[in-house]
Amino acid sequence: MRLFSLALLVSTWAWACSALVIDTASLGLHDNQLAQHADPSLAGYLGVFFLGADPYVYFYLSNGNNPISFKALNKGSPIFKPTKGTGGVRDPTIVPGGGSEAGKKWYIIGTDLNIGKTTWDAAQRKGSKGIFVWESTDLINWVNESLVVVEDNTAGMVWAPEAIWDPAKGQYLVHWASKFYPTSDPNHIGNPSSIRIRYAYTSDFRTFSTPQTYIDRSPTNIIDLTILPLNPSNSSSQSFLRFMKDETLKTVFVETSTTGLFGTWTRAGGSSVIIQSGVEGPAAYWDNTTPGKVHLLLDFYGSDGYRPFESSNPGSNSGWTQSSRTGWPTGLRHGSVMAVDQGLYGRLSSKWG
Repeated sequence: MRLFSLALLVSTWAWACSALVIDTASLGLHDNQLAQHADPSLAGYLGVFFLGADPYVYFYLSNGNNPISFKALNKGSPIFKPTKGTGGVRDPTIVPGGGSEAGKKWYIIGTDLNIGKTTWDAAQRKGSKGIFVWESTDLINWVNESLVVVEDNTAGMVWAPEAIWDPAKGQYLVHWASKFYPTSDPNHIGNPSSIRIRYAYTSDFRTFSTPQTYIDRSPTNIIDLTILPLNPSNSSSQSFLRFMKDETLKTVFVETSTTGLFGTWTRAGGSSVIIQSGVEGPAAYWDNTTPGKVHLLLDFYGSDGYRPFESSNPGSNSGWTQSSRTGWPTGLRHGSVMAVDQGLYGRLSSKWG
């Protein structure tokens, strides 16, 4: 009986290890793949945020290659303010150029919303249908401000737009959150649909394809989607992580796909496992020097804004730990972080440091 139990234990242990390897592979998290994320050419990080009472674009630069220690640029003043729409921009995200624009162009897109001029109810019923866009070829000069309408009049709002280069399509996939009202309710006074994630494709952030639904978890409301390539050093990789907020339960969780942006997405741990509750606006970025580590900013919107978390198993909803906040600024709200090389780091520091 003892020998049988030992054999069974060894057999079970071997099966579990085998299953673990299979599961890890299915998530695209091989050690050799994760090792590619550490890049010695990267010298730091650029953070793009808005501040609670100030819906404008602010830049923060990391202190060297420290991913959780940042300083305000431009003496803490906005890099720019919108002149169109509501005059306020929330949720700014910086989009690195893809394809022929890689390393040559960057975009900042954001939500057209100044909550100081409206209410949260009105902002969801009769909010802006457009997204702000700025572009730059050097991260210093931001030009061609535009407010591009992406939804029709049945939409109540367009919130938290982000974009990612889709290697399968050869265009940028732009996504945002919207809710909709029936055509029989043109004044949007009745009950809307649940909030879902919508998307469109663009090559220039001026002309967009007809929007379609990307994520619909009705009756659950989903907002604040952000997508992180699992293998950014491979421009043709079809493996991604996507973080989003369950607006109904006020939680953030992560899903993984190794079959493209429209492939099969898996939520590790099941449909009820989360990273954190009482937060929104997830912003994820790879560590420049530690292979396999991802940093995740979560906006504690009822408190002090963004707090940094980290994990070396980013495809999992468990195991995320709070990072040290010794060098982390308070009051930063929903935005994004992008790694920069020494040339860009020096340029940003010289201009606004």
